Amino acid sequence: MEGLPEASRHALLLLLSGDYELWTTIAISFSVSLKAIVLTAPVALVLAFVLAHTRFPGRRVLISVFHTLLAMPAVVVGLTLYLLLSRSGPFGDLKLLFSQTAMMIGQIILCFPILVAMGHSAIQAADRRAWETAVTLGAGPGRAMLTLMHEVRFGLMAALLAGFGRIIAEVGCSMMVGGNILHYTRNITTAIALETTKGEFAQGIALGLVLLVLALLLNFSLAMLQGKGVMVS
Repeated sequence: MEGLPEASRHALLLLLSGDYELWTTIAISFSVSLKAIVLTAPVALVLAFVLAHTRFPGRRVLISVFHTLLAMPAVVVGLTLYLLLSRSGPFGDLKLLFSQTAMMIGQIILCFPILVAMGHSAIQAADRRAWETAVTLGAGPGRAMLTLMHEVRFGLMAALLAGFGRIIAEVGCSMMVGGNILHYTRNITTAIALETTKGEFAQGIALGLVLLVLALLLNFSLAMLQGKGVMVS
């Protein structure tokens, strides 16, 4: 077992040398999470707009549900999907268990309430005159919605970054429905868990550094967006 200094040096060497197994794991993680956020964003943000600008029975309850789901444990989502996609489950015939598609579905479920809740807050805080002006100038509902979303684009981008940060760093769901298969469903977090249990800390540290750098970049981006939002307002 390597000591911390030796493991850290080995981790940097793995990153800088372009280690195939390490960078394949990183690529899988980013590929699945980016696809999940891209597929989720349009539906979630439109729903956020509807919740902010329409009134219907059960609206407040629905908003409360989405805010409650912000704290939904990833392992609960993984367990539920596992039971649904397993051979004895209702969707077992689709044969999606232990696949990147199953991981993507789990991540979509995890980031959907984040995008809806944060998107709703951003849109609700927008100046309603932007919507009224767009409608007055003859814009249809779709164009007026895009105009309003453009006004709160920094808040919506913050929601997207928060959602992406949530799903790329989760481990419970990916482990349960992905199966941690080398070069196929093994992502950053599941690889860290595996290597740590094996006592091989170098790869775990290397992957942890990738997540740390990503977290710093996301937080820096959020800070920049908030600063720009202040200037625009």
